[in-house]
Amino acid sequence: MKIPGLADVAVASQRLHGHIHRTPVMTSTSLNETVGAELFFKCENFQRTGSFKLRGAMNTTLQLSDDVQTVVTHSSGNHGAALALAARNCEKKAVVVVPKGARPEKRRAIERLGAEIVDCEEALVDRETVLAQVMASQPDAAFVPPYDHRDIIAGQGTAAFELVEEVGDLEQLWVPVGGGGLAAGTTIVANGQLDVVCAEPELARDAHDSLTTGELQPAMPPRTVADGLRTALGKLNFEILRRSKVAVVLVDDEAILTAMRLIWNRLKIVVEPSAAVCLAAMLLDTKRVAARAGVILSGGNVSPPHN
Repeated sequence: MKIPGLADVAVASQRLHGHIHRTPVMTSTSLNETVGAELFFKCENFQRTGSFKLRGAMNTTLQLSDDVQTVVTHSSGNHGAALALAARNCEKKAVVVVPKGARPEKRRAIERLGAEIVDCEEALVDRETVLAQVMASQPDAAFVPPYDHRDIIAGQGTAAFELVEEVGDLEQLWVPVGGGGLAAGTTIVANGQLDVVCAEPELARDAHDSLTTGELQPAMPPRTVADGLRTALGKLNFEILRRSKVAVVLVDDEAILTAMRLIWNRLKIVVEPSAAVCLAAMLLDTKRVAARAGVILSGGNVSPPHN
């Protein structure tokens, strides 16, 4: 599959106009002082469906033929909800294969947006097996992948595209990496002119190990609290990150939760653990952070803490 370029992201941005929110960019003097840099947070937790995933799902669904009446995917939550909304807006049916252990609030969001849920076990191979069964039963359906597709990547890249357009003079972009659609799209937007740093949970370190060894590694057991980053790095995304020699910083779950609470307290916004990995990585090595750095806060779909 052909690797998308900056022009594809620009076209996606135009295509998505009116279908998604242009999310705000926030700053925090106290977080700047803590890290020792000017940080600009692109708040995709304020995106429709609560995450950046709508960008790729909508960009892909808008390009499907009218003959395609059903879209199918697998997702731990955010992509499933995004595809459910995209399908509804494009007058199509959505079927989402969801691991049984997915966060309840994410499952509810998929159902609330009108998609049919089909349960599966936790491992990626289980997702793909059930997905194949669903596709076999609906031969006219289209598979909309969660991350490893050029239209998904171009759509996800519009978050960084907007951030660079709005802020300007950035030196660095920080982005979480799981399946890698957002990271690959951000790398395309950087276009070799900005440093891109990915952050990944230690318990889901396949992207780090893939880029270190030069060979795509399988997903690890789904144990990290950052549930949106449990999936394996996609092949196309791996190639994009490998070509640009993107670095991946690893952080443990305790550091992720600490960073999440810090964002809640300092920015006064709700983000999920997957969105906090970049700040966690910055706090781990503040010297790595450029003087003006953009940070993608990928989503905010998490249950409120219990008293």
